[in-house]
Amino acid sequence: MEQQIASATTWLHAETFWGLSASSLLIAAAATLLTYLVLMLALRWAVGRASQAAEQQQQQAGEGGAAAGAPRGGPATIALQVLAGTSRLLILLAALLVGAGLLDLPGRWPAKVEQLWFLALALQVGLWGTRATTLVVDRYRQHHGATGPAQMSASATLMSWGLRTLLWATVLLAILSNLGVNITAFVASLGVGGIAIALAVQNVLGDLFASMAIAVDKPFEVGDFIVVGSVAGTVQQIGVKTTRIRALSGEQVVMSNTDLLKQTINNYRHLRERRIVFNFRVAYGTPADTAEAIAQAVRRIIEAEPNARFDRAHLQSFSETGLAYEVVYIVLDAGYNTYMDLQQKINLALMRELEAMGVGFAVPERRLHMASLPPEPPAAPRHAMV
Repeated sequence: MEQQIASATTWLHAETFWGLSASSLLIAAAATLLTYLVLMLALRWAVGRASQAAEQQQQQAGEGGAAAGAPRGGPATIALQVLAGTSRLLILLAALLVGAGLLDLPGRWPAKVEQLWFLALALQVGLWGTRATTLVVDRYRQHHGATGPAQMSASATLMSWGLRTLLWATVLLAILSNLGVNITAFVASLGVGGIAIALAVQNVLGDLFASMAIAVDKPFEVGDFIVVGSVAGTVQQIGVKTTRIRALSGEQVVMSNTDLLKQTINNYRHLRERRIVFNFRVAYGTPADTAEAIAQAVRRIIEAEPNARFDRAHLQSFSETGLAYEVVYIVLDAGYNTYMDLQQKINLALMRELEAMGVGFAVPERRLHMASLPPEPPAAPRHAMV
């Protein structure tokens, strides 16, 4: 038995394959297998821990009363999905490189092994980064209620594409630099070319960044009623270059995103109440007690309405045409039609109150006083010249 073991050992040391002894190849194969198993077990353990953390976060979010439709989980969920996307092929490559490192490789092979290590690591980081970018952008879209093309989908896709392009460009340049390629001139050429392209399409890029600003800052969303300059309507679509608004008169207004953000935007999405200020005038000659009673009558009229909250009513000034009143109240509904119905009821009730008091509204009038001129003196007689 001992002789068989000794002969087998001698054979392993004596037999060579591709210039390497069979014993070293066997050790490298065992190290490769062991490394692969260890890496797979470590990955499974990391995925399990991330899964537990994600479940805890979901339970805490459920106990905290998370809103329906809100994205579930958090960083732990993203980490779980990123780790789950680890390439098994790259793990196998890493295990093979560990085994290759135990071999006495000739010539330039050790340097090649180091480059392969960097290549495997860079590719895996790129895959992790791509998956993380996609998950973060999708979660941001869900968090803001943009599950379809109605809102920010184009901008979200654009941001995801831009981040992934930047990531893989960095990975590619790092790999080329590790392989010994001089990337300085290449990067300089890309910079000059990028500047030339940016100057050529600066208007398009301006609208593009404006679209991204709208998606991130969210001054308005699809379905919001906005007023921009002379345009008032409902936002229908937010694109990469333009925003489409359905105006009150029915036509569709297409505005450039850059021009849109340069103007003041009145957004009525968060409007919950309307503060209304209106004025009216009564004729001069109204007694002071009646003038005071008019303000009290306006207060009673507004307080009797369930959709209104009275603020104030004052005799504001003495205008050219009559006694000027200013009234302020709050409409407890954001609907414009509700406000107009309420204002009509208040106006009709005010007309009845003034009619019952015997007070009339002031109307613009102008009085012209004609002054009589004194008679002209008689003209002096003219004498003829002799």
